[in-house]
Amino acid sequence: MDGSELFPSILFRIGPLQITGTVITTWAIVAAIGSAAWLLSRRLRLQPGALQTLAEGVVIAMEGAIRAVAPDHVKLLLPFIASLWIFLVVANLCGLIPGVHSPTRDLSATAALAILVFLSVHWFGIRSQGLKRYLRHYLTPSPILLPFHLISEVTRTVALAVRLFGNIMSLEMAALLILLVAGFLAPIPILMLHIVEALVQAYIFGMLALIYVAGGLQSQQLRQPPQGERHE
Repeated sequence: MDGSELFPSILFRIGPLQITGTVITTWAIVAAIGSAAWLLSRRLRLQPGALQTLAEGVVIAMEGAIRAVAPDHVKLLLPFIASLWIFLVVANLCGLIPGVHSPTRDLSATAALAILVFLSVHWFGIRSQGLKRYLRHYLTPSPILLPFHLISEVTRTVALAVRLFGNIMSLEMAALLILLVAGFLAPIPILMLHIVEALVQAYIFGMLALIYVAGGLQSQQLRQPPQGERHE
């Protein structure tokens, strides 16, 4: 086992930018998902076939998950959260392809996803409440808590990135070590473990992102008593 199993190799450079296998794999996944979505949307029918039924079932399931957390913002959040879930499922599972490593085993990729979630929390919150009203919740219930609010924003973003990276990296390393020791005597259990863990990690990351974004959207409402209570 060499260092290339732990760190993505640099394929080529564009000026100061280093293009690694993670970048190429990510571009390929985005292109594949975009192409699949385009093809599915071009062939929609009133009497759906098996593929359209599967796609509609996936969308309905994601809508239900979002509705359970943020019932008033389903249409607003569905494009972002659904895209995140679909990307993570494909990215985590592509490690099953021989010679291909999952992008989410690279800390730089999971950090980029976590930063995207971090920015989305504030973007959705400001879009929904306005800048001043949104920023005011950092001073509620007391301005003394401002540093703790800021620290929690940073720590949960770091935890989001490290959790996904650590789980996918450990999964691939464990599968590699078992195959090195046992050869191909136990490929099916390892394959099933990889599939289940990949789906679970994608679900957890997406749900945490959904909870964080929903918290940003509802931050002001959660900190204010209902109208009836304020008049009593």
